Amino acid sequence: MDARPRPRRSSLPAAAVVLLLLLSTFSGGEAYAYGDASGAGGMTELQKHAAFFDANHDGVVSFSETYDAFRSFGFGIAASTLSATFINAGLCPMTRPENDTSRLSVYIENIHKGIHGSDTGAYDSQGRFVPEKFEEIFSKHAKTVPDALTSAEVDELISANRQPGDYVGWAGASAEWKILYSIGKDKEGLLRRDAVRGVYDGSLFPKVVQARRSAQQNQA
Repeated sequence: MDARPRPRRSSLPAAAVVLLLLLSTFSGGEAYAYGDASGAGGMTELQKHAAFFDANHDGVVSFSETYDAFRSFGFGIAASTLSATFINAGLCPMTRPENDTSRLSVYIENIHKGIHGSDTGAYDSQGRFVPEKFEEIFSKHAKTVPDALTSAEVDELISANRQPGDYVGWAGASAEWKILYSIGKDKEGLLRRDAVRGVYDGSLFPKVVQARRSAQQNQA
């Protein structure tokens, strides 16, 4: 299969249906604000994955915070606006408390309620990491290079995980993996195991942002 890098597009239409491409870096004290004691620092892996968007650490991700996060990844204005609109509009009804009337705020404490189907199963129903399912990503689909995925293998993974009639899950999983490949692939066009693992524990994306900033500074 072709492992050569493909040109990065300035705008990804699939970003409009991303539901869970969220990330984090928090200290232990701040992490306890989300109220779950099953992960490191009181957070599940999915909560840590989600928390990067929460720039002011209040446990709620606003539309503007989602937009700013996508811009920090290098997405254009249009793609960032579409992503923020559909992420927040899609997750808000599932995560907001019953007494809240917000339409575009995502509540990290309840982020597990936004888990969709037709994906790898590397999160359980509470947002905890499932190592066995993560390993299956590579044992089943990394056929060109061990511990890495080509673009074609990412497409194969997406198709293999589709559940019949789960159109929302298809769209969400497809968008997430295609965006992950876009920002996480290396110079050889490979999405490495450590990059994929970094999505689940929230460690990849600060590195992506920092690498982009460094590249911009070097070009100045």
